[in-house]
Amino acid sequence: TCMLMGRYEDALAAADQICDSLTPDVLGVEGVPQMVATLESYYAMRMHVLTRFGRWEDIVAAPMPVDPELYLVSTAMHHYAKGIAHATLKQFDAADVQLDAFYRSVERVPESRKFFNNTALNVLAVGEAMLLGELAYHKGEYERAFDHLREAVQRDDDLEYTEPWAWMHPPRHALAALLSEQGQYEEAEALYRADLGMDASLQRCAQHPENVWSLLGLVECLRVRGDSIELPELERRLAVAQEHTDVEITSSCMCRGHGEGDTPIVFLGRRDRP
Repeated sequence: TCMLMGRYEDALAAADQICDSLTPDVLGVEGVPQMVATLESYYAMRMHVLTRFGRWEDIVAAPMPVDPELYLVSTAMHHYAKGIAHATLKQFDAADVQLDAFYRSVERVPESRKFFNNTALNVLAVGEAMLLGELAYHKGEYERAFDHLREAVQRDDDLEYTEPWAWMHPPRHALAALLSEQGQYEEAEALYRADLGMDASLQRCAQHPENVWSLLGLVECLRVRGDSIELPELERRLAVAQEHTDVEITSSCMCRGHGEGDTPIVFLGRRDRP
């Protein structure tokens, strides 16, 4: 919830509490294999938070889990996040190294590892498509990137519903942000509308009503096409959502608008307030 609301400090504090609780002593209780099988995956939530809020340098500097044999899923997620960070920073050799490390880590994750009612492997498959898409995008391979990110959307939609969500960074947010950056606003607008639950294309449990990320993206799309009917109401809803954020949000994915040659963002988050 804090991530969808744009509340970085609260989201990170919650993730840190999880990490502090899931110590090797807790996960490695002798004779209770279900502890590590069902709980270890949640240790990776910190990487979801840092990626969601674009803390690229923090991700690059983050240490790997202390026991990669115990923290199998979390090790893979660290490589995923580091790959995204390096790709966004256009450090492509380092990103490729992390992609290879991600695949090696995933190969070691057993079917028994779970995110509640989803296998960790199915969840990490979303990350694979996201990472491939981000890497291709920042290399300038846009259509290939969009194909990977569309696959990430589908894989995320196919996950079983659980709270908290097994994959914490909706792939629609990344895909729509990067489509917008390349001027493909029609598809981006449809993605934002679906994510907000403004049409019937998604089941209710896959929708994220009133989230600041998609409201911001949709407002940008409507401004670009000169809408005057829906825009005032959506700007009002966006302003309400922005009142709850603790960071400036400039796009539905912080991976957008980085590096020389990227298209400038058309509409920046919050407006000046008195």
